[in-house]
Amino acid sequence: MSTTAAIGSLPPATGALALDTYRMSMRFGSFTALDSVSLKVAPGTVHALLGENGAGKSTLVKCVAGYQRPSEGSILIDGREQAIDNPVVARALGIGMVYQHFTLAPGMTVAENLLLAGGQLPAVINWRAKRDELKTFLAHTPFRLDLDARPSELAAGEKQKLELLKQLYLRPRLLILDEPTSVLTPQEADEVLGHVREFARSGLCTVLIITHKFREVMAYADDVTVLRRGKAVHTTSVAATDPVRLAQAMVGDAAAVRPESPGSEQNMPPALIRQAQAATKKIASTPLPLVVEKLSVMGDRGTPAVRQLSLSVAAGEILGIAGVSGNGQRELVEALVGQRARAAGIVRVNGQPYAATRDENHRLKVRSLPEEPLRNACVGDLSVAENMALRDFDRPPLCTGGRLRFGRWRSRAREWITGYGIKTQGENAPIRSLSGGNVQRAVLARELHGEINVLIAANPVFGLDFAAVKEIHTRLRGVRDQGGAVLLISEDLDELLELADRIVVMSEGRIVFETSAADAERHVLGAHMGGGHHAPAPLPEVVM
Repeated sequence: MSTTAAIGSLPPATGALALDTYRMSMRFGSFTALDSVSLKVAPGTVHALLGENGAGKSTLVKCVAGYQRPSEGSILIDGREQAIDNPVVARALGIGMVYQHFTLAPGMTVAENLLLAGGQLPAVINWRAKRDELKTFLAHTPFRLDLDARPSELAAGEKQKLELLKQLYLRPRLLILDEPTSVLTPQEADEVLGHVREFARSGLCTVLIITHKFREVMAYADDVTVLRRGKAVHTTSVAATDPVRLAQAMVGDAAAVRPESPGSEQNMPPALIRQAQAATKKIASTPLPLVVEKLSVMGDRGTPAVRQLSLSVAAGEILGIAGVSGNGQRELVEALVGQRARAAGIVRVNGQPYAATRDENHRLKVRSLPEEPLRNACVGDLSVAENMALRDFDRPPLCTGGRLRFGRWRSRAREWITGYGIKTQGENAPIRSLSGGNVQRAVLARELHGEINVLIAANPVFGLDFAAVKEIHTRLRGVRDQGGAVLLISEDLDELLELADRIVVMSEGRIVFETSAADAERHVLGAHMGGGHHAPAPLPEVVM
């Protein structure tokens, strides 16, 4: 069927559409990404897709959105088979998608990106009329963006909002969302998903959402399908299931995913247990592992991003920093790990001034897990073994007598690949050839090697699947339980509530709230994260 025929096979339609895939398969050479998947999404519903990385979720939705053609099977829109040859056809059928990776034009403004998403622009644009139209549109959405800002100037959370706004602006009949709330506050997430759900229930749109968050599925989806190894292994109404059964279906191993009981030591951060561990390690008489005093950092626009921020992390403690993306978290991490200059303030590790030099990292036993590890912690064209050796390639046993021992690099890499379950073609494969979760595991192996006093982790599980998240969380707890101080910066409040012993909220470059994790209340944290009326008055401006 030609593109023209595909577009013309349906009359212009509005409102929520019905989506069916019938025995759809997708093969890449000898690899089967989708294996005879039949899926039924009722019009005007929110249908969730769950599954580990590599389960086939992205392949399925890319076929529906016209970015890939299935090897076998059919796609039906409103009960009629459609050949969705490309995204233009998909758009004509009313299908819109928000991808996990940003698809913005970085040099264009927010307003220009919104108009560009619609296509069919006139040669001359009446900007006054269009800006009025866009302002009216934004007034009816859950969040706001500066129409004159450029994506290159926006934080990750703001970019994600713009991606969603692009699709809402087009009023699609089927809206596909890939991890849409990962960098939003709880209130924003609830507002966005509530808005999307009402949009569906009004009959205007059908929603297909990929998520790893069981809470979102249970609260906002009508139906859920679990994919595992390319197959649809479980489909049910949300009312007839629960997170335990969904998790079991995702990995096919009940024992591996059974949630710990609320009273288990692993999930609870009782102060008495921490104090006993600290006493056992004789930590009480030593300086705090990490102390930050009145730190100020400039942002990319030359304005203050971090404003006289002070915090400390004790040995055997995970301190979580919550906040909406764009409130100085990225600049804070970059300043702490030596990727951005500090305008003012002092950082101390074990009582000693810390400037994040390579020698200090080795001597003071400081490690870091940055956001986007392939970009911030690796050299993509170097091998897995070479990336694993970046921290200590010039120290014994990897270097002796001034000679680099490449055989030892490779043998250690093989041990870590096995120990951390890294899926790779071998230690000599370029690290950029690995999936995101496996790049993160490789970085974990390097950063968690040896004794650790301080670990700085920034969104360490962003975009990873259920099993990878569970493994990395276990590793972070292991650092804490061995007496390390862990600073965990995360835009996922669920992650902080699960892992942290203490939580602070960062807003507009400042710490505006602090609580023990045991006493934390989601709505209170969210109010401070969003700069609500419960937040304290801002501190005085920093004079640079």
